[in-house]
Amino acid sequence: QVQLVESGGGLVQAGGSLRLSCAASRRTFSNYAIGWFRQAPGKERGFVGYINWTGDRTYYADSVKGRFTISRDNAKNTAYLQMNSLKPEDTAVYYCAASAVLAPRLNGDFGSWGRGTQVTVSS
Repeated sequence: QVQLVESGGGLVQAGGSLRLSCAASRRTFSNYAIGWFRQAPGKERGFVGYINWTGDRTYYADSVKGRFTISRDNAKNTAYLQMNSLKPEDTAVYYCAASAVLAPRLNGDFGSWGRGTQVTVSS
């Protein structure tokens, strides 16, 4: 298990950008793939994307492909979600999660979760 804390959420206008951070508590952070999920009011939590252990492979949901970028700095035990060209439909609580699975995409692939950070995009 690894403890994760998200930060960087806030209110932004449509078309703007935000960068979320996911800080991990353990030096074994580099042993885990990191995923990002989001949950809008009244909707189920959905997959946004993930980055593998070494940071050389990423995968994104179609809804964010080309706008969002996931990166990581294993020396800082931190992963990032850069969000550009934000839309009102991106409004949600964003969660990061850690997985020991090689190519995780499902909620069940992730064993550790942060508490989330709110992102609100105004039109």
